[in-house]
Amino acid sequence: MDKLDPKTDGTSQDIVADNIDKLRELFPDAFTEGSDADGPRWKVDFDALKACLGEYVEDERERYSFTWNGKDRARRIAQTPSTGTLRPCPEESVNWESTQNLFIEGDNLEVLKLLQKSYHKQVKMIYIDPPYNTGGDFIYPDRFQDNLDTYLRYTGQVDGNGFKTSSNSESAGRYHTNWLNMMYPRLRLARNLLKDDGVIFVSIDDHEVQNLRQIMDEVFGPENFITQFTWKTDGNFDNQARIKRCHEYILLYAKYESNFPLPPVVDPSVPRNSKIFREEIRNTIVKNGPKNPVSSITLPEGFPAAFSSGSIRCEKSGWPQYASDAKIANGKLFKSVSVSSGWSSRDLLEQFIDNRCNAITDAKGQLTSFEISQSGAIEAVKKRSDNPSHVISVISGLGGSQKATAELEEIGVPFDDYPKPSELLKYLIAMVAGNDFIVLDFFSGSSTTAHAVLKANAQDEGARRFIMCQLPEPCSSDTIAAKSGFDNIAQIGKERIKQALNSLGVNQCGFKVFKLSDSNIVPWVPSDDDIKTSLFDNVDNIRHDRSEADVLSELLLKYGLDLAVPIEAREINGKTVHIIGAGALVVCLADAVDLNLVNGIAALKAELAPEVMRVVFKDNGFADDVVKTNAVQILRQASVEDVKSL
Repeated sequence: MDKLDPKTDGTSQDIVADNIDKLRELFPDAFTEGSDADGPRWKVDFDALKACLGEYVEDERERYSFTWNGKDRARRIAQTPSTGTLRPCPEESVNWESTQNLFIEGDNLEVLKLLQKSYHKQVKMIYIDPPYNTGGDFIYPDRFQDNLDTYLRYTGQVDGNGFKTSSNSESAGRYHTNWLNMMYPRLRLARNLLKDDGVIFVSIDDHEVQNLRQIMDEVFGPENFITQFTWKTDGNFDNQARIKRCHEYILLYAKYESNFPLPPVVDPSVPRNSKIFREEIRNTIVKNGPKNPVSSITLPEGFPAAFSSGSIRCEKSGWPQYASDAKIANGKLFKSVSVSSGWSSRDLLEQFIDNRCNAITDAKGQLTSFEISQSGAIEAVKKRSDNPSHVISVISGLGGSQKATAELEEIGVPFDDYPKPSELLKYLIAMVAGNDFIVLDFFSGSSTTAHAVLKANAQDEGARRFIMCQLPEPCSSDTIAAKSGFDNIAQIGKERIKQALNSLGVNQCGFKVFKLSDSNIVPWVPSDDDIKTSLFDNVDNIRHDRSEADVLSELLLKYGLDLAVPIEAREINGKTVHIIGAGALVVCLADAVDLNLVNGIAALKAELAPEVMRVVFKDNGFADDVVKTNAVQILRQASVEDVKSL
């Protein structure tokens, strides 16, 4: 029985190895056999690769590029796997057993690495509101090679010095550099999580918008830039300011621009199933009498009506005049009919009919349809353009940070740090087609994005899921939040989601809380002074303060399974066996495992019939070595090939 390999199973996804595999698929002749301390492996022959690429190799020393001090190091940290894990916290969660929403407390760089296997190409929308570079303090990893340790020290999970909160002042000479080094690896990791039709929205202000555009172009490709929204905020109320700044920006990039069609977006405060959603302007073309020369138009069978059923009588008085009675069934004209009137928009009406009664675009760029009212009038229905405006200030009702603060106060959650209004986020969510997808925010702050997802689902009965990630950054003692009893920002975010669930009346929803920590599996690092003692200390290689639930969560990440996947605890031969994802993974962490228990696990393959079943035991959990050896053979006879031990 193989043990989980610390180099492959003990870390998050190895992005470099994946890239090498993809490159070798494209250019197998650009690789040669080599070896290093870990044994034989494929190495890139760059001369052969250049030959494969031909004239597409750039060898000029002077070329257009965007670089800064630390960029290569930032790229490396994005590719360095994490050795951490996410520990479940059911006591801080809401509806743990049923919810699929996640709130992850921890450094987002490490969290993004840990999510690489489970959520690769699974997220359809990312929104982030990263720290703006105003010269104040912001948290970044001072030691790139040991980011998890930095986080653990910061949160007090381990002792020691080494965490650094840097004042990112211009006098430090790295005003932009530090911010770019913080953002770059996170954006690279985030792109891996996006589905092929996914998008990312990033809020930013004037200080770094030009640099953000540069790194977004590099990570996502300039061809996938959709637009740069300008959002009207409350503005600067300093009367001494030379110029009042009243806007911020939101950059929108698609993973692949060709895969991202924009659906119609309207005022998010209006329910989608209402008449107002469907109509922005209603003009009656003919009311009491014709002001234009009278002429006839034949309305075809299937011409739309504003009511579901009824009849328009043929009468010679009043306008318009129908040549015969018109019957309406299922919201459409049952049979064609000739109608006479003095048409004010005859050309548009004829275009609409020629377009098989599908909406057309008028000279102002508005989508225009026509329908029969109950009075018999032929009315124009003009919709807002399918494409949202890049100037978000034209959309009414979204508000700025003052409205967002008032929204938080209304549900009893204080937050001092200029939150975004949930209506703004709901407006962005409405741009993403569908209502059943994952929304990720890894700078979640007060959890505005989660609130917006809940509101959007309540409005259209959607099944969107959220994944929030927030560093437990302490609340300063002089803030309203601290005076209200909140120790850190992550607490504020969790409380905001709870209150949003109550205020929206969707208490059946909820969220699972996870916290970043070091691995549950203790690596064996033998002591040169006393190898015998260190060997016995590592007989049980699971940390003594960790629960089975902790280990299960780590296994979900290592095997690339959704953290919200159903887990069934079943008793077999007096021992607890965890069945994950309807049999995709079966885990037994019990002691004194015997062959009766192994046979019971083998029987699950036939009962549950998963396409692939993987089984994990605790390495020292078997009754003896004979049982351990036979367990592998019994499971293989049941067509379970992947059997490992911790």
